[in-house]
Amino acid sequence: MRAISLLVISFILIFGCSQKKAPISQPQKWYKGNLHTHSYWSDGDEFPEVILDWYKDHDYQFLALSDHNTIAQEEKWITIRKDSIYQSAFLSYLEEYGEEWVEYKVDSGVTKVKLKTYGQYSEFAQVDGEFLVIPSEEITDRYEDKHIHMNATNIQDKIDPLGGESVAEVMQNNLDQVLDQRKRTGVPMIPHINHPNFFYSIDLEDMQSLNGERFFEVYNGHPMVHNMGDSVHISTEQMWDLINIDYLENGKPLMFGLATDDSHSYHQIGNQWSNAGRGWVMVQSDSLSASHLIEAMESGKFYASTGVELKTASVNSNVLTIEVQAEPNVDYEITFIGCEKGASETEVLQTVNGTTASFELNQDLLFVRSKVVSAKKQENPIEELFYETAWTQPVRPAM
Repeated sequence: MRAISLLVISFILIFGCSQKKAPISQPQKWYKGNLHTHSYWSDGDEFPEVILDWYKDHDYQFLALSDHNTIAQEEKWITIRKDSIYQSAFLSYLEEYGEEWVEYKVDSGVTKVKLKTYGQYSEFAQVDGEFLVIPSEEITDRYEDKHIHMNATNIQDKIDPLGGESVAEVMQNNLDQVLDQRKRTGVPMIPHINHPNFFYSIDLEDMQSLNGERFFEVYNGHPMVHNMGDSVHISTEQMWDLINIDYLENGKPLMFGLATDDSHSYHQIGNQWSNAGRGWVMVQSDSLSASHLIEAMESGKFYASTGVELKTASVNSNVLTIEVQAEPNVDYEITFIGCEKGASETEVLQTVNGTTASFELNQDLLFVRSKVVSAKKQENPIEELFYETAWTQPVRPAM
């Protein structure tokens, strides 16, 4: 490889003056990140710096701390719970980050700690080209007994939930606030609908009614969100396909699917807790910046995962190709799922047992996506979603 590189450089030096220089395209990389995470700024149980370091140590390249109805700019003190778990965690925090960083006070045996703001913890954690902290908010609203949550990624100003006269109206009102802020500021930002099956608050018709939404959580790692649905409610994956059938029939762009942790609990681990490391996105981008990541996601250049890693997920000449970054002695099933034009539901179009598969898109198809399931079990699963999985984004045949 070094000899080839030197030959190329020599060619450029010899002929560069007489040839018009072509633009050099930088190779795109896969960046791993989580867009739904909670800290002491709302209902999480850990300090932002500790959470950020956990994700950095577990090979993530970006993270959004998306606390409820805040962007972590004001002054906030929290009281350390008397439970020994949290007392010990605070002492570890103090030892790790030091008296100069940690601002706290003890009064009558009660310890209170001042939280670091977004500006402080992001500057503390970010490393150029290696780790990015994206400003975020979980806009948390309700309609009657329905819980309606929406994340705003790369948000610049706090958004207060607007409410509304129906679930659909609440969603649209808050969605419009994010889109209006993006237009006003010129800063790329994306809203996404969180866990629609949380208390079964958001149904298919609510999702289909939206205008301007491109993203929702096909997988969320909280134990109360019912990704799989139940006997009377469809799964989020089924919902995803039905949304896209409706969207395309009505001239809307495709809805893309995310996997997120929605982590809250950092000290108690198990399927009854919302822990870190269960779900993430892998984004193919030419640089690690919020604007480039969002641009790539809006182009569908990402996949959602609970453990499966892909080398390739691409479409060339109407051929969708999937190549798994396989682990030794692990089997994989690659399934292509799609919908024919005029059909009311998707079907399995092709299944391949292996690490590489391709599917040719034809003009009779409305869209196709791929799902890769590993024979390897997740370390800390929820529901009955035991096996590591990846979901690629739906694609349409080129005309």
